[in-house]
Amino acid sequence: MAYKKLKYWFDKGLVTQLAEKLSSNNSAFNKTVLIHNIESKLDFLELKGRVELIADQLHNSFEQDYNLGLPQLINILGPENSNETGMFTEYYWVMPIAKYVEKYGLNDFEKSMNALEEITKRNTSEYAIRPYILHHFDKTLKQMVKWSKHSNFHIRRLASEGVRPRLPWAKKLDVFIQDPSPITPILENLKDDTSKYVQKSVANCLNDILKDNFSVGKEIVESWKQEEMTTERQWIVKHALRNLIKTGDDWAIKMIK
Repeated sequence: MAYKKLKYWFDKGLVTQLAEKLSSNNSAFNKTVLIHNIESKLDFLELKGRVELIADQLHNSFEQDYNLGLPQLINILGPENSNETGMFTEYYWVMPIAKYVEKYGLNDFEKSMNALEEITKRNTSEYAIRPYILHHFDKTLKQMVKWSKHSNFHIRRLASEGVRPRLPWAKKLDVFIQDPSPITPILENLKDDTSKYVQKSVANCLNDILKDNFSVGKEIVESWKQEEMTTERQWIVKHALRNLIKTGDDWAIKMIK
């Protein structure tokens, strides 16, 4: 994938790729209509707008029937990503499918959770999960705690990345800015994770908590320090405290010694 702005990869070529994948599995799928309904509108849109337009037109292609469209979209995802990289270089084309689940799947919780699992094994569901947190708070948090124990590191990362109060390029989750305590069981399950990909997410989530609820974040870090610190946990704590360390904060510096 040669370098160019990510938005420009969501062009007629990507739409054609999606259409061909869908029509190869379902001969009745009208790929010509999908391409026609999208290509003339793409030039006027930025990245998020392009992704949403494609998701919306996919929804229309399936007669606005989520139960009809979702299985067909999941069926074209292809092999899982076995690496900790590649979500935005090899599997960027999955983003409209994640947006489709985010926007149209709120009334089909179980099917959507299964879909987000599959999507995040290739791309990411960290943005798509957030409306579910707001609309199905208890069920979604229960699911994310379960995900934090999953054997797949992409899914474990989703558990911590999806609940970040201040996830970049996403709306803030005010519910966790006001009270981050529902996040702590997820972080507890992941504090010694062996995947660097997951560690970074846990650290960034903890860093978010420290920005708005310093006393809560401080309590988490100090409770971890009371136990024998693994190498993984030491790295997470240091990365979570990086902003405080840069300012010479005495407490933060003490926590990494």
